[in-house]
Amino acid sequence: MSKEWIRTKHPEFVRDLFKFFCQSCEQLENQFASFDRDGSVEFELLKDLVGNEMDKGLLWRMKDTAHHVFRNDPHSQLGGQFLDWALGYIFHETIKLKEDAYQKQNYAPWFHKLSDGELHDSEKDISDQFFQVLNQTEESMRREIDRIRFIIAKCRQLLPAYLHRYSDNVLLARYIFSQNELVRDVFADDYGGLILAIYGVEPERMYILASQSLRLGGWMEEAAQAVDKALEQNPSSKIVLQEKKIIDNWQSRMHS
Repeated sequence: MSKEWIRTKHPEFVRDLFKFFCQSCEQLENQFASFDRDGSVEFELLKDLVGNEMDKGLLWRMKDTAHHVFRNDPHSQLGGQFLDWALGYIFHETIKLKEDAYQKQNYAPWFHKLSDGELHDSEKDISDQFFQVLNQTEESMRREIDRIRFIIAKCRQLLPAYLHRYSDNVLLARYIFSQNELVRDVFADDYGGLILAIYGVEPERMYILASQSLRLGGWMEEAAQAVDKALEQNPSSKIVLQEKKIIDNWQSRMHS
């Protein structure tokens, strides 16, 4: 890919980066919650999240997209460089977690079975020593999960400041609107700060940009829903009323 092409696609890459981050957070946290409950994570799910060179998983695509966004940003910021490193770190740390999950899932039951069987003293001794090492795998998994959670929390703090310059990115606004429940779940108490950082004192702009994008794509019902949300935020805004008029005219034609 040429740097010029990447720069022309920058708005899409920014949207994709945010999307991959939210999706990754949801899937990883589901696994972490499972580990909190019973000490297990799903190896196959982590394997799919990481992927491989021929079939890149969600985390791999997030890492690559981060490189495109932050290493080709003409207005490079230290916060962007931090995010580039942090999102890559999540990918690499998940690889470690995946390998530990494989050991725990596939070999721990075997060692348990061995310990319940009849072994010679020498065999039992070596089995016990190996099992002690395998038991340390769960400790490693806890450390890996704690590190990933910590980095994700820092990314939630850094992303709003970076995305401040993308308040006109219609693709980003459309994603935040269309996947609002997921975005709210991922950012939780930081959601308000995210919207404030991007759209300032005009949160309705997110909904208007989403409506415009949806309307131009032919998704008129969804566009109307976005306008309704914008009206809730600021019923006297000129741009909100203008977009509302366009949607109302379309609805009138549809029912005439």
